[in-house]
Amino acid sequence: MLHIEISYSGTERSDALDAHIREAVTHENHRFADRLTRVEAHVSDDNGAKRGKRDKKCVLEARPRSMDPIAVTEEGDDLYAVVREASRKLSRALGHRFDKADAVV
Repeated sequence: MLHIEISYSGTERSDALDAHIREAVTHENHRFADRLTRVEAHVSDDNGAKRGKRDKKCVLEARPRSMDPIAVTEEGDDLYAVVREASRKLSRALGHRFDKADAVV
């Protein structure tokens, strides 16, 4: 089971967004679950209630066992889309990191 911690800034926490974050991160990164201690999701809306271009942000920070943390950032207009793309970016970054580490062993 992948341990995911979620924090919000500039936007209200919602059960729906929490569930979306957990589903997206787990779906894209489930194959790495046994190699991670946790994933931290930092979701923010720079403009709060006002609308703006690219004002939503998701930073995902993965904590691999016995390795340095790895973080990815995605910005956009829609929090749900931003979370999905950040999850995909994290999967690619973790795959690359673990492939390099496995090649050394």
